Amino acid sequence: MAQRTWFITGSSSGFGRLMTEQLLQRGDRVAATARDTASLDDLAERYGQQIWTAQLDVTDTAQIREVVAKAFAELETIDVIVNNAGYGLFGAAEELTDELIEHQIATNLVGPIQVLRSAVPHLRAQSGGRIIQLSTYGGLATNPGASLYHASKWGVEGFMEANAKDLAPFGIGVTIVEPGSAATGFRTGGSRLPQPLAAYDGTPAAMSRGIQNPALPSVSDPAKVAAAIIASVETTPAPLRLVTGSDSFTIIRTALRERLADIEAQETSAAATDLTQPTQPTQPTQPTQAA
Repeated sequence: MAQRTWFITGSSSGFGRLMTEQLLQRGDRVAATARDTASLDDLAERYGQQIWTAQLDVTDTAQIREVVAKAFAELETIDVIVNNAGYGLFGAAEELTDELIEHQIATNLVGPIQVLRSAVPHLRAQSGGRIIQLSTYGGLATNPGASLYHASKWGVEGFMEANAKDLAPFGIGVTIVEPGSAATGFRTGGSRLPQPLAAYDGTPAAMSRGIQNPALPSVSDPAKVAAAIIASVETTPAPLRLVTGSDSFTIIRTALRERLADIEAQETSAAATDLTQPTQPTQPTQPTQAA
């Protein structure tokens, strides 16, 4: 197994922390970023120059560009970019403030977009690499009371899926990770709730108010999920999606089947809106040469 250099956002907790620990243990180099680098001091003391750390808030585009450029300059080659930083905003759309909405989109959607945009020129220059995007089954399915979280994850999945096609000619693979429930601290420390409106009491949207309950069960082993993400880099070509957890698999499969059934039922009605005589593509006009 070849040793690699990884760049990971949100390395202080969750899958980012677990991946960082596992990678360092096996001898890889890690550029570990977090909003508070003090959370990485124990790893820096243990692994020395094997770990490179930098303070990074993914809502700060200028800082993203600066940190990514510095990491490539000092480490020379980075094989894998991992967009892990993110959190969940839950509650009915009407309950959310403008500030909550903007921060959720800035963190979960715009941040990964800017990390990719900052890293791609370097990856192209070194003739390849991998980009791994942490998403969730909620990037392909929905639950009530999570509209903005789903908006951020559906958005980032569309962005990454399109980039998988755009970047393949340069030897850059893209993988979207679809975890199910895992005891990473996401529910308790990685989720936010607005001030509830009484109008939603007893409605499906109110179900999200219990997301921070530490007693909620989990299906996946977080360490196994981190290991599966790391192992995915050994697969060529890069898998577009990596589903982890039987709950995630079941939820995604059900959602896709329901969506496909809804679309297939409209085959005839969709065709009914076609032009009676399809138009022919217009031929470009040749420029007239001057006499």
